[in-house]
Amino acid sequence: MATFGLSAEIERNLISQRTKEALARKKAEGVVLGRPKGSKSKVKKLTDKEAEIKTLLDKKVSKSAIARILGVHRLTVAQFVKEISYVHS
Repeated sequence: MATFGLSAEIERNLISQRTKEALARKKAEGVVLGRPKGSKSKVKKLTDKEAEIKTLLDKKVSKSAIARILGVHRLTVAQFVKEISYVHS
């Protein structure tokens, strides 16, 4: 049983080494590695809901409750409020 484990470990190491070498070669060739950067969409889940959110915040409704009302995550509401720079006092 240990023989199979040892051979599997050797194979993993060889695969890892070949992968690292290939990536180093691509990088040396000037190829951009990794996931391409995306552009942030101008349309958000809560676009066109600014007035409703402002009204609810003025009524002292929590961001978590607003999220439940709108069917989104509470952090989505918090981030949206931050982005539209509406500071609830």
